[in-house]
Amino acid sequence: MSTTRTEPSEGGRREAADDTGALGWLRALGPRGRRAFGGAFGGYALDSYDYFTLPLGMVAIAAHFGLDNGQTGLLTTVTLVVSAVGGVLAGILADRTGRVKALMITVMTYAVFTVACGFAPNYETLLVFRALQGLGFGGEWAVGAILVAEYASAKHRGRTLGAVQSAWAAGWALAVIVYTLVFHFLDDDMAWRVLFWTGALPALLVVHVRRNVSDAPEAAAKRAAAAERGSFSAIFRPGLLRTTLFATLLSTGVQGGYYTLATWVPTYLKTERGLTVVGTGGYLAFLISGAFIGYLTGGHLTDRIGRKRNIALFAVLSACGILAYTSIPAGSNELLLVLGFPLGFCMSAIFSGFGSFLSELYPTAVRGTGQGFTYNSGRAVGAFLPALVGFLSDSWGVGGALVLGAAGYGLAVVALLGLPETRGRELL
Repeated sequence: MSTTRTEPSEGGRREAADDTGALGWLRALGPRGRRAFGGAFGGYALDSYDYFTLPLGMVAIAAHFGLDNGQTGLLTTVTLVVSAVGGVLAGILADRTGRVKALMITVMTYAVFTVACGFAPNYETLLVFRALQGLGFGGEWAVGAILVAEYASAKHRGRTLGAVQSAWAAGWALAVIVYTLVFHFLDDDMAWRVLFWTGALPALLVVHVRRNVSDAPEAAAKRAAAAERGSFSAIFRPGLLRTTLFATLLSTGVQGGYYTLATWVPTYLKTERGLTVVGTGGYLAFLISGAFIGYLTGGHLTDRIGRKRNIALFAVLSACGILAYTSIPAGSNELLLVLGFPLGFCMSAIFSGFGSFLSELYPTAVRGTGQGFTYNSGRAVGAFLPALVGFLSDSWGVGGALVLGAAGYGLAVVALLGLPETRGRELL
């Protein structure tokens, strides 16, 4: 039987929205919600694009500046560590001034400093620019996810936020396509700079968001009436302290495992598996295809089996996938290609419940602050794993050091023990 609910339209009228079928979650958002979804999806896709300009250009950057694996790993680590500061600031800003304003600021920040990376005259300057890029990179996801979560119903929130999360794979794919073209036609010393310069694309999105996207009216009213909106200390007070600590631990484990792979797989494919630029792009295509489908599948599963079960399931599968991927013997690159799809699927499906889970753990007045802190602080702590892989790779090899990512997923499973299940919970 078809079920409907009403949604506000631009003119303030209410219209029926059919929430059944494969795209029922999208129709149920209503006109304003769909525009918010488009803005958040675009922002996260371009966030991903700008992030991957570094891992994809890492081999050329290392050769240009004469860097070892520890120094190149530090470029990723500093981005993710500073992203914690950006996430906290963006979350507080989103609670105090609104989701849309904070979204535009974060997008412009990561775009400007990604472009600046292309002009870096030395390693030290690149490190500084990449750190500043992390300010915007850290805040965008949390703000965009909250914006959409406040439009979505409890019934569909998991798959709706899972669809937003799938934008990461779309941005990743676009970055790989541009990387393949740029490095095919240009000398490596110029190609990595051009790749960073293409990071100006997000500026176009800001124009769209400013003209067409607005905060969810009901959530905005609650936030405006709250006495402590955007209070950083509030998320560490009794009642929320346990949630904040365990959510941060969960984020640390999942993102430590993910960014270890995202940072080092391109280098692993080129240096230890002997693949060309075009070959690396082909192998990454399988990984990214699995990631995109994984985000969407995980979104549906988190609404069906619950937030915690979805995360636990794919944490275990991701850890097993890392061990299998790095254990493939030399000369079996075809098997490497095949395993890329399930590895990408599992390591992405685990994220699908994060947007809904973290949004449901915090009340409206501090939702941005809580989600921004836990997600990005976890990312900052987890970021030390990619750097550790870089330092250990000289003795273990990149493939051998990559198995450290599996430990992160084990930590995530432990963290779930301290958090409640929130499937079906209305936002407070």
